[in-house]
Amino acid sequence: MSTPASSASEAAKPSVLFVCVHNAGRSQMAAAYLRTLGRGRIEVRSAGSAPADSVNPAAVAAMAEDGIDMSAELPKVLTTAAVKESDVVITMGCGDTCPIFPGKRYEDWKLEDPAGQGVEAVRPIRDEIKARIEHLIADLLPAT
Repeated sequence: MSTPASSASEAAKPSVLFVCVHNAGRSQMAAAYLRTLGRGRIEVRSAGSAPADSVNPAAVAAMAEDGIDMSAELPKVLTTAAVKESDVVITMGCGDTCPIFPGKRYEDWKLEDPAGQGVEAVRPIRDEIKARIEHLIADLLPAT
């Protein structure tokens, strides 16, 4: 028997925006995990109020160790439209602020800053982000 819920869930695909000042480490890792682990069932965005020129190489290396290639990602500027279009807005403990819109879910994940650190220091941050992403997926897609 076919399930009408699958077409309904595609129409109501949840969207998540990860925000960090430079959009070069934590928010990029979170977005990459959600894209990968969410398997296309969640729309993913990431941005920062003062985007860096490139993604943190230690974050790229740490994610590659877990089979996720972030080498082609580029930091993006935070826009009001990105916040407005997202159901969930998650800041990464970096003090960045987002416009507040009614009906949105806002969270702040207190995470260490990987900036200027080597892969050894980034691994525990990556692992904490992955655990939070797994919890977020279970929360946003409870039927899966």
